[in-house]
Amino acid sequence: MKKKLFSLLLLSALTVSTVLTGCGQGSTKKADASSDTGSKSSSNKAGGDLSGTVATDGSTSMEKVIGYLSEAFMQENPNVKVTYNPTGSGSGIEAVGKGSCDIGLASRDLTDDEKSSGLTQTTIAIDGIAMIVNPNNGVENLSMDQIAQIYTGKITNWKDVGGSDGKIVVIGREAASGTRDGFETITDTKEKCKYSQELTSTGDVIQTVAGNPNAIGYASLADLNDTVKSIKVDDVAPSEDTVKDGSYKIQRNFNLITKDGKELSAPAKAFFNYCTGSDAAAYVSKAGAVSK
Repeated sequence: MKKKLFSLLLLSALTVSTVLTGCGQGSTKKADASSDTGSKSSSNKAGGDLSGTVATDGSTSMEKVIGYLSEAFMQENPNVKVTYNPTGSGSGIEAVGKGSCDIGLASRDLTDDEKSSGLTQTTIAIDGIAMIVNPNNGVENLSMDQIAQIYTGKITNWKDVGGSDGKIVVIGREAASGTRDGFETITDTKEKCKYSQELTSTGDVIQTVAGNPNAIGYASLADLNDTVKSIKVDDVAPSEDTVKDGSYKIQRNFNLITKDGKELSAPAKAFFNYCTGSDAAAYVSKAGAVSK
């Protein structure tokens, strides 16, 4: 009987020991899991597991810049989708003011009225506005004064600026365009231009000039291709270097527009920080613009 009682007590002791040991192991695993979660959380803060959508809206001239930046950002954050709606600078500014997009894109600076309405611009790049003609046009250089006279209708034939006899077809952008605003401000032709056609995107301007040997237009340096020819302005060709050193005079800012007092979502804030961070410079340059 004593032997049987001793055996029962020994078995109970072993059972209690096993349970306590098991509890100890469970506590250790829980601590390890907590540690892993903390580590993962830190990684997420650094940009690992962001998710959601970032809506951008505005300048058609910023298409390449925002395209390269978006692609690079989404590669680092595969659960975030950055969308781009190419409506023009004025529409993008209006959209962010109304709250229908996260970040507006403007290839011009905000007006005093827009700033007073609670909007802020952050410049991420500088872009040259190239004067473009058809590749068959023999004109290689125009002065700022000649450009202003062409766009205000005082010079109407290419032969008057060293080209072949032909009526100049003046191509420009629609009134809400940041490119138009920049061009007209710099050339001092605001509300004086006499356009043959007013088009709604940079791509349309390039396509139209490419198809007309007598046309002249202006377009973002970042968007140029070999279907058109850029000409010198006051003997300076548009390029990244001449925009950067200021010798090419027809240039403007590429801006991100945000609304004061409205906190960006986590993915939108991360994208904004990416666009304004040091890593953005290489993509801005790749797009043909100059980093700020």
